[in-house]
Amino acid sequence: MYYFIYRSTGSSVYSAVTEILEKSGYWQCKNPDSSKFHLVFGERNRLSFARLGHEPGFTQAVNYFNGNDSICKKSSLVCTLKDYAKKCERNFDWILPAYVVNPEKIRKEIKFHSKRLKENLKSPWMEFYLEKPVRDFREDLRRASATLASGNQRIWIAKPNTGCKGEGIMISDDIDQLIQFVDNSNQSHVIQKYVENPMLLTGERKFDIRCWVLLDHKYDIYLYREGVVRTASDAYDPSNLDKVTSHLTNHCLQQQLADKFGEYEEGNEMFYEEFNRFLEAKYNLSLESDILPQIRRIIKDCFAAGKEKMDASGLSYKSFQLFGFDFIIDDKGHVYLLEINGAPACAECARQLPSFGCGVEYV
Repeated sequence: MYYFIYRSTGSSVYSAVTEILEKSGYWQCKNPDSSKFHLVFGERNRLSFARLGHEPGFTQAVNYFNGNDSICKKSSLVCTLKDYAKKCERNFDWILPAYVVNPEKIRKEIKFHSKRLKENLKSPWMEFYLEKPVRDFREDLRRASATLASGNQRIWIAKPNTGCKGEGIMISDDIDQLIQFVDNSNQSHVIQKYVENPMLLTGERKFDIRCWVLLDHKYDIYLYREGVVRTASDAYDPSNLDKVTSHLTNHCLQQQLADKFGEYEEGNEMFYEEFNRFLEAKYNLSLESDILPQIRRIIKDCFAAGKEKMDASGLSYKSFQLFGFDFIIDDKGHVYLLEINGAPACAECARQLPSFGCGVEYV
């Protein structure tokens, strides 16, 4: 008999997994406070990795990688990818220009406390270390914005570092307005170039693609064969950036705000078979030949970029994790990475959940 404990709350994925384990007859759920377990489903931000792997007679596994924030937090992802591209001397054409901007009040507070610490510690190393958190890329952003604007690429999107459900987002063609938006907030944001020429579905509507990816204890990558195309309810209109149901495809946001939610697709969801028919009919493209190869390459590069901080080989416990990768496609069929979710839900694909075991492929 194997033992697991369940400390994760609100996860549709791991809740379903625990039911499957218990029904198998080989696994038994233990008290959440027990230390005698083979597998723990923990809460992402509350896991004590240092306490894992020390129970005699148990090889323990956990459903998260320590260091996964390096690719799952938006600001960390920007820095991780930039560092990796520089290290590899490569120019990744799937990375949208993006810059980390910190609220002015937080920058001032950090500078004040950093100055006090440096005065007391008098260490050159500490001076360098304390300067790092206050680094801000707003001036780099302004320069990039001016360069792209000369080519009629003016729209950017500000996304909070730890936001979800489409909350706390602003889209604008005014960089100063976006920076002011961040300065009035309470957390760091990523200001990312907005794809102004997205591929559009029937009704001239935007969409993005959510792919589920499993990273196992050997750092092997498995892509689920089925993903979900999450669709907007209203026609894309770059002249009206305030109409969020035209620009953001988040399931919760569309369900709450869109009058036309579900009018085109049930639950504003489209799956691969239907999406492939659309690609072939309108763009003469194939999902398998033209889109998925780009997605696979991006996924591999992202995990390679994060490996230095995430690799759990040689530790006293094993890690695995399910990730949600979000992509957007432009009108030429070029795929861009939007972000990576380290704790993806399946609420947006409830119709597909019973067949979620449709198979995986090694990437």
